[in-house]
Amino acid sequence: MDAQLTAFIGVATAMVALPGADFTVVVRNALASRTAGVATALGVAGGLLVHTALAVAGLAAVLVAVPVLFRIIQLLGGAYVLYLGICALYAARRGTGQDAEAGPDEADGGRPGMGTGRALRQGFLTNALNPKAPVLFLSLLPQFVPAGAAPLPRTLLLAAIVVVLALIWFPLVALLVDRLGRWLRRPRTARAIEGGSGAALTALGLALVTGPLLH
Repeated sequence: MDAQLTAFIGVATAMVALPGADFTVVVRNALASRTAGVATALGVAGGLLVHTALAVAGLAAVLVAVPVLFRIIQLLGGAYVLYLGICALYAARRGTGQDAEAGPDEADGGRPGMGTGRALRQGFLTNALNPKAPVLFLSLLPQFVPAGAAPLPRTLLLAAIVVVLALIWFPLVALLVDRLGRWLRRPRTARAIEGGSGAALTALGLALVTGPLLH
């Protein structure tokens, strides 16, 4: 393994593991059930797959180059994260530990939670609508393509590494939350986590909706 690839793995690992909207949504849904948490994690990885595919295809450059189109994505992403945050705050206020649209998760022993499809969708949309990702991938991936190397195969490899890291990290987070579930799901603790995640998501959503263009 060359030095550039080793360095990229380190940078990509830090990028994937950095707490943000993805992490918050995975933790929140993992509190509903293990199945919901893992499904959300897979959805996040799916969103990353979209971003890496766009970067490889060069389409992400279009999003960055066209301010109006980029702003639309920014507003959509912010609005969705804001929606998730408001749902979490509402659930914390009610003390239910789940939002109004959550339902029984029969795949996880009937424990109250959300359906797998809804969790998968939340993870995917939270990541896919993140307007920072196109800028990040466009600025990051080319730095790790060695001079003289064919850019497409190398970029494909780097993109695959990011997705694989996400497929490892986010399910691990979901499983760890589930492992600690007996303590984390105590009514007072669960309500505090729900409120904290709701506040974090709401703040992130507001920052995207009301903030300046990111690039």
